[in-house]
Parts: sequence; structure tokens; C-alpha cells
Amino acid sequence: MGEGVLKTATAPRALGFAGSSAGLSCESVPLSVIAADAGTPVYVYSAAVIREQYSRLDRAFARVPHRLHYSVKANGNLALLRLLRTLGAGVDIVSAGELHRALLAGFSGPDIVFSGVGKTEAELVAAVDARVRLINVESLGELHLLDEVARRLGRRADIALRVNPEVTVSTPHAYIRTGGRGDKFGVPWDDALDVARVALRLPGVRLVGLDVHIGSMVARVEPYRDAVRRLLGLASDLRKHGASDLAVLDLGGGFAVSYGSDEVEVDPDALAQAVEEELADSGFALVLEPGRFLVGNAGVLLTRVLYRKRSGDKEYVITDAGMTDLLRPSHYDAFHAIDAVVPSGARIRADVVGPVCESGDFLARDRDLDDAAPGDLLIVRSAGAYGYAMASHYNARPKPAEVLVDGDSFAIATRRETVADLVRQEAHELDWRRV
Repeated sequence: MGEGVLKTATAPRALGFAGSSAGLSCESVPLSVIAADAGTPVYVYSAAVIREQYSRLDRAFARVPHRLHYSVKANGNLALLRLLRTLGAGVDIVSAGELHRALLAGFSGPDIVFSGVGKTEAELVAAVDARVRLINVESLGELHLLDEVARRLGRRADIALRVNPEVTVSTPHAYIRTGGRGDKFGVPWDDALDVARVALRLPGVRLVGLDVHIGSMVARVEPYRDAVRRLLGLASDLRKHGASDLAVLDLGGGFAVSYGSDEVEVDPDALAQAVEEELADSGFALVLEPGRFLVGNAGVLLTRVLYRKRSGDKEYVITDAGMTDLLRPSHYDAFHAIDAVVPSGARIRADVVGPVCESGDFLARDRDLDDAAPGDLLIVRSAGAYGYAMASHYNARPKPAEVLVDGDSFAIATRRETVADLVRQEAHELDWRRV
């Protein structure tokens, strides 16, 4: 497809967040109003952006039987899950906790694909009991355990075999590559046919699909096309061994979005065209597992400047949000655009850092940004995916609130934690057991 599959890095300033003389708003709600009501730091999500991103991807694949199964690990907020359910999405989960969230949000078994490289026996029991659409099996050991669990429950579980297609992709960080030779995810390609043949003999499972996930922030379409070709070849071999129930190809997700630096986002239309060309007349239905693509640019982290500080030749902007609220800059060396809610008109070059007692606690380094003063509000853009979901309690810091905006209305989707919440599960008096 060449360079035509790529788009410029404009997505972070999409329809959900825009400025006026009164400052930045989320849709029709001023961010200053949200800060006054919910406090800071606070995650703010735009329903309009989520609807638009879902529609873009769904329309692109309209010519292929498909369903978008939102990857809950990107952001499991119940309000967002309910919104996506109204759009027609299913979900992709990787734990019993995410299964619980999905069911609470109104999804049922046929809406759910259960992925994950290390499912416990209890999680497999829960998945079989919920009659999920697919359990993506990632190893021979998991396959045998699932067969045992399903037979014990008097069920037959529908499965897809997740294979490692050994497709090389270029991603912004090594931690988000998942489909290369030697990665921990999926059944190794050389073993896939043998493991699938075992699945065909087990009475507790029914092999109905094949699954891959090649990585995250993948901008080019060629790796997806290569993965589909490999899956179709494997499917052809399996049908020769009696795999008559194969009907689903799960292509995973990982579709790139722009964070406002030098990233490029995947072109949904080019991606769909490439996949359609391979799937033509195959009879397979397609499962896609977008996460970041749907919610990444739909959210910002709204934070207040606490202090300004100069150390040596470096300028610091110290905010009330830090690595405990948004880990991506520290963990992945990730770029997030940062803007003032009400720009001052002057610019500085500074590090934006948080209050956590770690040198790695930063939101931006050596960044050209607004000359913000203590008390000013900043937004960290493109924080809708892997933001709140990766937040921690390090330094005994309560997690922030989450707010959903829809048009001219907003609601607290997750209340701000208190210090009392941090010790709620801890025993104040120990109940000693003797052995």
C-alpha cells in the first residue's frame, strides 16, 4: 500500500476538545467547569470522539461480516463500556475482573471474547460458565485445562487458537510488540498445526476460529495482510484434518493513533481494503479488537499547576498529576501533547513533572509549552487509553476521578478515591493462624 496508508498527526485535536476565548472545552463543557466540580487531577472523556472512532472503523469494514470487540484493558470504565455497547460493540477481555466489568455493563456471553496468555483455572471456569463467544487459547497446557474444565461443567467451549504469526512490526516501543518470533503471546507458529489437531480431538472444546494480535500502535497495513494470509493458510491445512467448524478469524487490534508528535495513525479504509482482498470468498467472519483506536484520543488528563521551579538550567512545571495517574511517559517514554486550558500567550521550555518521589515521575521532558503559572490548568492529551487503567497507589496516592462528557452535559463516571479507600482492604487487627 505504500505511504498512502498513513495519515498526519492531527488526531489529538479532534472534535472532542477545542478552544475558545474562555479556554478549552470538552465538547460544549468548559474544562474549567469540570475542574471546579470534580477537582484535579481528573480524566475527562468525550462521548462524541468515541462514537466517531467506532463509526469510522465499523464503516470501513462494512463489506466484510465483522464485529468490533472493544479491548477492555485500554480503559474499563463502566460508563465507556455501556456507551460502546449501545453502538453495537462486543468486548475483548483478559481477566475475570474484566469479565465482571463487561457483565455489569450489560454485555452477555456472545458479546465477549476472552484473551490472555495466563488464564487461571478459575477464570476459565468463569468464561465457560458465562458462555463467552470465544476463548482464545494460547498454549497446549491451557487447551488441556480448558477441555477438563468444560467437561466438568457439562459444556463444550468454543475456542479460537491464538497463534504467533511471526510477523515483524515497527512500534514506538519494544514492549508493545506481540507477534514476533519468541514473544510470549500465542502458540508458536511451528507448533500451531499440531496444537490445533489436538483441539480437534478434545470433547470439551470446539475449534471455531484462529486468532492473532501482532502488537500495538501498528500504523501500516502490510503486517495485518500478512497475518491474514498466514491464518488462511493454516485454516486450509486444518480443514484437511477435519476442522469443519472454522468460521472466525480474530485479527486482534493494535491500530495506531496519533499522539501529536511524529506518530501516524492507521488508515481504517486502507486497512479494510487490504484485509478484504485476502478474505474474499473465504467464508470467514472477522473479529477486530480495537482499544486505543476507539478511546485513546477521546480522553485527556486535566491537571493543575502546583509550583514553578528552576534547578540549574532546567525549568520545572510541577503539577498535581504524576506517574501514578499516567504511567505511559515514564514506562514507555511516550509523548503526550500538553496544552493550557487558558493559554497565557507566552511560551517556555520545561519539564512537566508530578509530586511522586521518583526521578522518573514526569509527564513531559524538555517540552515547549505554555508559560503556565501555579493555579493554571493543563490538559495532557490522548490519555483515554492506558491512562486510568494503569494508574497506581504508589506513594499512597488515591486514584483520580473520571468524567464523561456528552454534548453540553457531564457526569462523574468514577468518584475520586480518598485516603480511606486506600486502606479499606487492610486488616487493622491481625487474625493470626497457627500451624
